[in-house]
Formats: sequence, C-alpha cells, structure tokens
Amino acid sequence: MMDYVWLIPLFPFIGFLVNGLLGKSLPKGVVGTIGSLAVGLSFLVTVSIFWQYLNLPLEARPVEKTVFTWISSGTFKAEAAFLVDPLSLVMLLVVSGVSTLIHIYSISYMYDDPGFYRYFSYLNLFVFAMLLLVSANNFLFMFVGWEGVGLCSYLLIGHWYEKQSASDAAKKAFVVNRIGDFGFLLGIFLIFWTFDTINFREVFALAAKYPVGTGVITAITLCLFVGATGKSAQLPLYTWLPDAMEGPTPVSALIHAATMVTAGVYMVARCSTLYVLAPVSLTVVAAVGAITAIFAATIGMAQYDIKRVLAYSTVSQLGYMFLACGVGAFTSGIFHLMTHAFFKALLFLGSGSVIHGLHGEQDMRHMGHLKKYMPITYWTFLLATLAIAGIFPFAGFFSKDEILFHSLVSGHYVFWGIATVAAFITAFYMFRAVFLTFLGESRVDPHVHPHESPPLMTVPLMTLAALSVVGGFIGFPIIKGANKFKEFLAPSITPMVHEVHASAGFEITMMIFSMAVAAVGIYTAYKFYLKRPELPAMVTDKFRTIYDLVYHKYYMDEIYDATVVEPIKRGSDFLWRGVDEKVVDGAVNGSAGTVAWLSGHLRKLETGFVQNYALAILIGVVLIAGYLIGR
Repeated sequence: MMDYVWLIPLFPFIGFLVNGLLGKSLPKGVVGTIGSLAVGLSFLVTVSIFWQYLNLPLEARPVEKTVFTWISSGTFKAEAAFLVDPLSLVMLLVVSGVSTLIHIYSISYMYDDPGFYRYFSYLNLFVFAMLLLVSANNFLFMFVGWEGVGLCSYLLIGHWYEKQSASDAAKKAFVVNRIGDFGFLLGIFLIFWTFDTINFREVFALAAKYPVGTGVITAITLCLFVGATGKSAQLPLYTWLPDAMEGPTPVSALIHAATMVTAGVYMVARCSTLYVLAPVSLTVVAAVGAITAIFAATIGMAQYDIKRVLAYSTVSQLGYMFLACGVGAFTSGIFHLMTHAFFKALLFLGSGSVIHGLHGEQDMRHMGHLKKYMPITYWTFLLATLAIAGIFPFAGFFSKDEILFHSLVSGHYVFWGIATVAAFITAFYMFRAVFLTFLGESRVDPHVHPHESPPLMTVPLMTLAALSVVGGFIGFPIIKGANKFKEFLAPSITPMVHEVHASAGFEITMMIFSMAVAAVGIYTAYKFYLKRPELPAMVTDKFRTIYDLVYHKYYMDEIYDATVVEPIKRGSDFLWRGVDEKVVDGAVNGSAGTVAWLSGHLRKLETGFVQNYALAILIGVVLIAGYLIGR
C-alpha cells in the first residue's frame, strides 16, 4: 500500500473534478456524498499506510515515493514525490480524518445553499492541496500545496461573494498570505543556493554539518518563518484570519482546525534540523508565538460574535504551538496541533450548530439558555471548551501542559509567564462563550425558535467530542517525557542539543499549577456571567479606555489601513494619474499628436493636380542636377 501514497491527495482531487464539472446537474445528496467519500477514502488509505509503516523494519524507514520528475534543468531537480515518515503520517491522519467529518457535517449545514456543488468542489480542492503540502518530500512540491490552500481559502472565504464583507475578507486573506509566501519563496531560493538541492532529507543531512549560529542557516529559517506567520496567522500577519469568519462555518472549522493555519507550524517542525542550528531564529519564533498567544487571547475576551471569539482563540493557540517550537519542543507543538484540531473543529462546528438552530444569529448577546433546546450541541461544546481550557483529562490538558513545562525548564521564564497568563485568559473567554450561549437567561429573539441540529451535524460533533476527551492519552506516560507520541515522532524531529529534564515531582507540581490557573479562569467567568451578571458592565465602565482598546482589537486594522493600505492606495493613485497618465500616456499620446500635426501639414502638398506633381518633379531634377554640377 505504501507505493500508493499518491492516492491520498488524488481522491479529493477527483472529487473536485467530478463535483466541479458535473455537480450542477447532480442531486445535492449525490454531490455531498461524492465530496465526503473522496476525503473518507483518503483517510482510509492513510490508516492503511500508517499500519503498514508501523510494521516496517527501522532500516526501511522513512519511505519516499517518486511519481515523476517535475523539473530537471542543470543541477536543479524537483520531483513530484511523497515522503512517508512519522510527521507526515500524523498530519495526514489529522487532515484527512477531521476533514471527512467536516464534509459530512457540511451536507446538512449547506444543503439549502444555492452554491452547494461549488462549495463541495472547492472544499475537496482545499483538502487535496493540504494533503499535498504535508506529504511532499521537497520544498518546491510543498510550496504547490502551500499556494493551493491559499487559493482555496480565497474561494471558500468568499463563497458568498455577493456580500461585500465576504468578498473583502477573501481578498484580504489572499493578499496577506502572499506577503508571507514571498518570504517562504526567498527561503527556498536560499536553500537551493546553499545546498544545491531542495529535497528535505538531503537538505537536512547537509545542514547538520554546519555549526550552530551560521548566518545563512539563520537567514533561511527567518525567511521560512515569515511564510509561517502569514499562513498560520501570527503577528503581524494575523489580521486575515478573524475576517475569514465571513465564510461558511464549516469552512472556518476546516481552515482553523486541521488544515491551512497549521501549515506554518508543520513547516517549522519539518525544518527542526535547520532551526536548532539557528538559536536567533528560535528566539524569534518563541517570542512571536508567546506575544501572539496573549495578544489574541485578550481580544477574544471582548468579542460577542461567537465565531470571532473562536477565531481569536485559534490565533492564540497557534501562538502556543510556535512557542513550543521556539523553545525546542517541536514534538509538543505537533502534539498540540493534533489535539487542537479535535477540539477547535468541534468548537466551530458547535458554533455552526448554534447558528443553524438560531436561523443565522451569531451574537452571543442574543443567545442564552440554549442548553434546554440543543443538548447535544451544548454537551459537545462544553467538552471541547474543557479541552481547550486545559482541564484534566481532556486532550488540551496534555498538550498545553507540555508546552508550559518545556518553556519553564528550558529557562524561558518570560515566555512561560506570558503563556500562563494566556492560559488563564483562554479558560475565561471560552467559558464566557459557554455561559453566554447555553446557560443563564434566554436573550433569544421571541420570533426565533431554537432547535437541535440533524444527525448529519450532531454525529460529527459527538465523534470530535470523543477525540477531544481521549485524544490526549496518546501522550501517556506524561511523566519524564517518555510518551509514545514523542517516541513515534522522534525520527522526524531533531531535538535540541541540550535537552533539560526535571524530576517527576516537579512535573506533577507544574501540571497541578497549570490546571489551577485554568480553574481560576473558569471560576472568574462563572462569577462574571452567571453568578453576578452585572459585573461585566461594572468592570467595563471602570476601565472604559482599556475595554475600548481591546474591544476594537487594539485598532490594528485601522493602524494597518493608515500606515500600509492607504499609503499604497495613494501611491498607486499617484503612479496612475501622475506617472502613467501624464508621463507614460503623455509620451505616447504626444508622439501620436506630433505625427498627426506633421501629417496634417504634409497632406496639404498632396493636391491631386497633375501640374503640381510635374512641377515638384522638375524642381527635384533641377536640385539634383545643381548638386551634381557643383561637385
């Protein structure tokens, strides 16, 4: 089965072609079945290859499968080839598995949408691109998938393109990602210039010979990280992701959970060999991750749109993943990526279920007491919230605790402190969302009648809820860092030269502490939004300036508009009107005008009278004869 790894991305691509070309004439049930089956088959093939890989002898791992040589010119060679190793297998399982559930959920959620077939074709294309990204064996083939998810995000975020806000959000996502992708391209160019190859294994083998702190390695890793900040929505290129909420809710679940936004984290972990040789780059990665984690978490505290709360939560959790990579705990970053895929997909699909049950309402101020009407959505949403808050024994506890622990024992005390505060805020704003949405007094419009979602939506919710509960146990045993997940990923990850270990007692103490921080955050939300619901208004009135700053998202969009967007627009307008119209067009139009003026005068010589032409010939003969005689 290993030789058929190319089937994994092929199935969704076939689904894209079938639904894209024939979907308009097919029944919606058939379109949804084709789309879901295509991704489901990819998941089944991935599971089969995973079990076969586990039975391979160590000397036969990893496996590379070349489909064809894509580019061959001189010393440059790029292949359409796949790499099967522990890291790619984890990503393939997560991407194909979660995507299958989102496709099934979408059948019911999007059934009444007039662009149903178009939605499923783009959704399949998105999964195809992401599977390509995580399974490629070289940087250029990976970049094809990288750009593919960028294109599909534009198509899916702008699915309801008739809405100006959706169209603008799609364009914003596309443009911001291109900024990051430029850095990624520079990194690929530097890699080939330095190593004369773009194959992962060859590059990492050659890079291992370089001393720590080599300038060119630092430059490569910083360029690659620019690409990661764009794709994974980190400061300063995060602004596209909250606006991506304009797309359908299952799209938000797909983009924010298991696919596009995790691409940057995967790429940094894939390049761990390069990053451990560049301590400056690791510090930058950790700093950006930590600052983004708390920055986005604070914004999430003041949002009322349930999807935007989850969007800023995603930005914050991605910051945690980069913090893990920055302190050298690449395995912990991938572990959190996996658990986050479970509970964040569940949270977004749960919010979609709420929106579906309230006929499009997204403002939590117009919700409340929905537990009575939507019990399955409530309980699954609650389990996902416990997971993201880091409560034992839910999935998020294991992965988040590892990140906090490694940040502390590696000596990054400031980053640990920031991440701990972000953990408190996360527990607070996520349970704020639970209390405002499902508990307390009902604030639902009397004309709206809340109801539970159909089975095609609730079954994926329950499946993801189960994964959110038990998914973290793959990290057992959790003491002394010798867990099975870390052992499995070890061949794909280059560890730090000096790994720090701590006593079991210290690890247990830190686990209790991190859970206590989350518990305090939950209790604070309970006191504010259930026990004393008048408190939020009192606090915001007392700290109005700070609240307004956070509520308006630190005015980052306005700052970007004033310092980047408007200057570019004014510069473009100047180049258009001042340079293009007056200089370029002026030169072209001026030359045409000169020719027209000259021709206007010369045409007067063409009278049409024979005697005038005979006179002109005679004058010419006389002038020529005079010239020759004069010589």
